Amino acid sequence: MNEQQSLSHTVWYCKYHIVWIPKYRKKSLYKDLRHYVGPLLRDLAEQRECKIEEGHLMADHVLV
Repeated sequence: MNEQQSLSHTVWYCKYHIVWIPKYRKKSLYKDLRHYVGPLLRDLAEQRECKIEEGHLMADHVLV
C-alpha cells in the first residue's frame, strides 16, 4: 500500500484518529468486550486494506 496518494495536481496522506467510548463507560461490560475489540478492529482494517499504526485498549475506552 502506497503511503501517499495523488492525482494530477494534488498529493495527500490521510490518517484518522478514532476514540470509541461505551455509553456510560460501563467497566464491567467493557472487560468482556475488550477480548473481542482488538481482533475485530484489526480484521476490519485488513478488509479495508488499511494499517493500524497504534492502538490502545483502556479500562473504559478504545483509542485507535
